Amino acid sequence: MLIPRPRQAVRQTGHFLLDTATTLHLAPGAEPAAELLRLRTGLPLRASADSAFVLAIDPALSGLGEEGYGLTVGRDAVLLRARTRAGLLNGAHTISALLERGGRLPCTQISDSPRFAWRGLMLDVARHFLPMAYVRDVVDRIAAFKLNVLHLHLTDDQGWRMPVDAYPLLTEIGSVRARTAGDGTPHGGHYTKAELRELVHYAAARGVRVVPEIEMPGHARAALAAYPHLGNRPERRLDVWDRWGICENVLGVHDEVFAFVRDVLDEVVEVFDSPYIHLGGDECPTVEWEESPRAVAVAAEAGISPKELNAWFLSRAGSHLLDLGRTPVCWAEPDATALPPEFVVMPWRDAGHGLGAARRGHRVVMTPHLDTYLNYPQSDAPHEPAGQPGATVTLEDVYAAEPAPPDWSPEESARVLGTQAQVWTEYAATPDAIDYLLFPRLAALAEVAWSEGPRDLPDFRRRLTAR
Repeated sequence: MLIPRPRQAVRQTGHFLLDTATTLHLAPGAEPAAELLRLRTGLPLRASADSAFVLAIDPALSGLGEEGYGLTVGRDAVLLRARTRAGLLNGAHTISALLERGGRLPCTQISDSPRFAWRGLMLDVARHFLPMAYVRDVVDRIAAFKLNVLHLHLTDDQGWRMPVDAYPLLTEIGSVRARTAGDGTPHGGHYTKAELRELVHYAAARGVRVVPEIEMPGHARAALAAYPHLGNRPERRLDVWDRWGICENVLGVHDEVFAFVRDVLDEVVEVFDSPYIHLGGDECPTVEWEESPRAVAVAAEAGISPKELNAWFLSRAGSHLLDLGRTPVCWAEPDATALPPEFVVMPWRDAGHGLGAARRGHRVVMTPHLDTYLNYPQSDAPHEPAGQPGATVTLEDVYAAEPAPPDWSPEESARVLGTQAQVWTEYAATPDAIDYLLFPRLAALAEVAWSEGPRDLPDFRRRLTAR
């Protein structure tokens, strides 16, 4: 039973049998999809020009967009066609999901394409470092639901997880905290660049893009612990933050800080090939800027108040990304009205911020917290594990989410790139805890992001139970 629901699917009688003798006829460019099928089925699926199981990329194929595919399964032949590599990978995921015990592939005709181009999951590895083996496992599972973005939250007040050659103390000092809120235990860890590059390759082979996030100018205390001169009080020595919530310590706005930002982003784009780089930008207190003579002077020179420096800072960082050929992304905040229209905006407080951003010309990835924050508990039942306090987000809430609300105009809705789920890890420290939060709600988000037409919750539950 397929999740997400295909655009069109007609079940027919009979099965095609996949076994160790099955071969594949591969048109040019189809090898990545063949390799994915080998990974998902565990079968050799050798290439053969005589095979009746055909994988084909046809650039002239119209009507299915950049990620759509057509699949015909008969008793004696299988044809999977798509316009692009991405579409063929999506079709391979469908074949894997259809496969029954004994290698039986039910005869069917499917014509399918996604509603939105951005279908993702944000995984916070900054609050709690997660083993790379688990991150790869997450990639496998989101890809099976045709989610195509892993947004990796790599830095925050409580930890910096990506090495930067120009600033080695970011991981030597910034990746380790002496204690952790709630249990008092030390915590640390960071990835190597080789691990992150391999993750990019691993994800791409499954149709997933890795979008890195380097938080700025707030949520930056781990960086300030490593390099105090980047702060508003360079003489002060801070530790990596051991609490949750919003830390008042933020990056300064002097020249050394922007040299740091440029150097870090230069190394980020060397590791990650994503056209999108996330700069954070949320929950940035301004009290340090208001009390800093240097920050006050910078604001005055820019013709703004210190309270408006967040968007000014992000605009400068985003300009550097644009010069590098990448698109900046940030969380939507009230001061997002001052951001250049080239920014992609993620409205997390409510959908209204998304509407405002769309009207200002931004492309939008919808992330309202009461629909997409899976770190909130799934229910208020007594047996429910503790989660992020403040709300409950049920399966029904996620399934009812609407990334392009019906009261938006066609022009406003066209600015919506898609949607994604978020898992912040303040209250979920282990893979098991995160898995509990993710599933089955992530399946609901996947259907919201992919499938057109009215939603049928009982039918979704039926397909979910049958998987």
